[in-house]
Amino acid sequence: MFHTCVLFCLSCWSLIGVFGDSVSVMEGDSVTLNTDITEITEEEDILWKYGDENSLIAKISIETRVFSTYDDVPDGRFRDRLKLDDQTGSLTITNTTTEHTGDYKLDISGAKRSSKSFSVSVYARLPVPVIIRNSSQCSSSSSSSSCSLVCSSVLNVEYQDKNTYSCVLNNPISNQTTH
Repeated sequence: MFHTCVLFCLSCWSLIGVFGDSVSVMEGDSVTLNTDITEITEEEDILWKYGDENSLIAKISIETRVFSTYDDVPDGRFRDRLKLDDQTGSLTITNTTTEHTGDYKLDISGAKRSSKSFSVSVYARLPVPVIIRNSSQCSSSSSSSSCSLVCSSVLNVEYQDKNTYSCVLNNPISNQTTH
C-alpha cells in the first residue's frame, strides 16, 4: 500500500513540469518568457524567480511604480541581461549562455492569482565538423585500399554510399554536416 502511494505521489510531482513551457535557444540569442497578459493592472504584482532556490530575479508592482531586475542573483549570471516589458510583464534574457539553462517561475498576485513555470535550455553553438584523412593509416592492396577518416567534434558518422561519409554534429536546435 505504501509503495503504491509513493509511486502515485512521484507521478504527481513529475506532471507538474508538464504544464509549464519548454523553451530552447542557442547560446548568444535572446529568449522571452511571456506572461500571457496583455496589460498589467494596478492590483497585480509580478515576480520572476529562477532555479531550485526560487531566487528573485525581477519584480513589477504597478501600484508602487517598481520595475526591478536583480541581475546579480544568484551568482551574477544575469548581470545586464534581464529586460522587463512594462506593459505585459514578460521577461527577456539577452545574450544567453548555457548558465541560463534552468527553471523559471512567474508568480502573479492580485485579483487574479496565477503562476506559470518555464524550463529553459540554452545550447552551445556547434562548430562545423572537419573530416581529416589520416594518410599514415592508409593501406592499399591489389584488391582494395583503406584509409581511416577522423571526424572532429562529431556526435554521429553516417555512411552514405561507396566511399562517401557524413559527419553530423547536432543538438535539438540545429545541426552541422560535412560530407
